[in-house]
Amino acid sequence: MAADRYILGIETSCDDTSIALVSEDGQVREIETTSQFEIHAGYGGIYPELASRAHVAAILPALDAVLQRSAIGLEQIEAVAVTCGPGLIGALLVGVNTATALGLAWNKPVIGVNHLQGHLRSAELDGHKVDYPAVVLLVSGGHSLLAHMQSPTSMRLLGQTRDDSVGEAFDKVARMLDLGFPGGPIIDQFAAQGQDTMAFPRPMLHAGYEFSFSGLKSAVRRAIELDPNLSRPDACASFAAACFDVLIKKCERALKETEATSLVVVGGVAASRPLRARMQALTERFGVKLNLPPAQWAPDNGAMIALAGWDRLRALQAAQPNTKNGSLPLQAPIVADPGLALEEI
Repeated sequence: MAADRYILGIETSCDDTSIALVSEDGQVREIETTSQFEIHAGYGGIYPELASRAHVAAILPALDAVLQRSAIGLEQIEAVAVTCGPGLIGALLVGVNTATALGLAWNKPVIGVNHLQGHLRSAELDGHKVDYPAVVLLVSGGHSLLAHMQSPTSMRLLGQTRDDSVGEAFDKVARMLDLGFPGGPIIDQFAAQGQDTMAFPRPMLHAGYEFSFSGLKSAVRRAIELDPNLSRPDACASFAAACFDVLIKKCERALKETEATSLVVVGGVAASRPLRARMQALTERFGVKLNLPPAQWAPDNGAMIALAGWDRLRALQAAQPNTKNGSLPLQAPIVADPGLALEEI
């Protein structure tokens, strides 16, 4: 396909309304993202009903901004890709309904994209390339998983969290310590001033590729109950060190057992500077390449959904080789699924 063809990606799975135009090679032509930070900060977490209402208010202005700034014609838009799960059901419905309406109005195919698959592809936005096969660690506010990818469209799930994600654990611990929301940047900031002195547990450190952070979170709560005046910097440093030790150990095991040529770390937690530094040291020790998305592509965004949409579009076209000019008819209705699982491909 020509370089001036784009997929419009829509992401509304949680608390960011994001729309982007992305070419087949991952170049981001335009993006507009509206954060809901101020809406949820006072609650110490995401308030689902308020998130849905904020998406309704933000999505059409975001679409208008992307189309106006990009100055492209509708004939250059190949398809509309939208996050259909997992996520908050009300938030997902805003994006899915908007994408469906655009597909009907523009006579374009609408492609449902798994939010996690979008994150797994985010490291190749803006022309960055991943060396495959790769071990991919996804760590975000809602998800933690480890996968082995032979190519952008061949993925085997190694393991995932049994309870809280890393990002969720950071948010909850920050709330316990009265530090604010979101927890990741705040805990990183305090941890830089403290020491790992509290010997918090490293859950499931030697147990395959599964993760569990609820026990670690409980250990922090018990420490606060025993000493309400404990050092916040030391508590943050000890908690972050425990989390990162687990992530490093799992990645180390995967690099040994899969013979991958690169390690990819994606998701909102991938923006953490201490985590990036430790992952850099790990890959240098193994002699493999470290792929990190630029910080702007680490959180939820429409660009990653559009890039994953290109993968789905090519697969659909390959399954229908006789369609005129490689085009596709309108797809079946996209269903929003808050518990959508990541399928191996």
